[in-house]
Amino acid sequence: MRKGLLLGLAGLLSLGTGFSAFADQTTYGAAGCGVGSIVFGDQEGYVQLFAATTNIIFFNQTFGITFGTFNCGTSALDSLGARVFIEANREVLAKDIARGTGETITNLSALAGCADESQVGAALQQDFLTIFPDQSVSTEEVSDAIMNTLSDPSLQCQGIG
Repeated sequence: MRKGLLLGLAGLLSLGTGFSAFADQTTYGAAGCGVGSIVFGDQEGYVQLFAATTNIIFFNQTFGITFGTFNCGTSALDSLGARVFIEANREVLAKDIARGTGETITNLSALAGCADESQVGAALQQDFLTIFPDQSVSTEEVSDAIMNTLSDPSLQCQGIG
């Protein structure tokens, strides 16, 4: 009976850690992010079985990873939101990037969780010819190039990754 219970808990632990693959693993223990990481923290040992069980019972890791809650780091939707914004505002964004400042750069910086919008504007302006090499460049290529610029660690954009 005990052996079956231990095997069951070990299986639950392995399921719990599988959901945390994309989160910042320095803020919680082996059970991964979720309510269990908030309740039990990063304590080592068997307590992580309880953390994993808590995560599985409340099925919160998927929600936490998606929306950046429950100790799971930044939202997986932040990057998507920035891409949607870029696609919806391509023409105005091109003008603001050429100037290195503007409302769309302010909004994009906020969506991407960047520390300093003026640095973002300067970096985007510097990369203008890479982002918009010609008028026939696709919106997807523009979005990829902007996201590449925003991924520069010096810009400290938290929602890009």
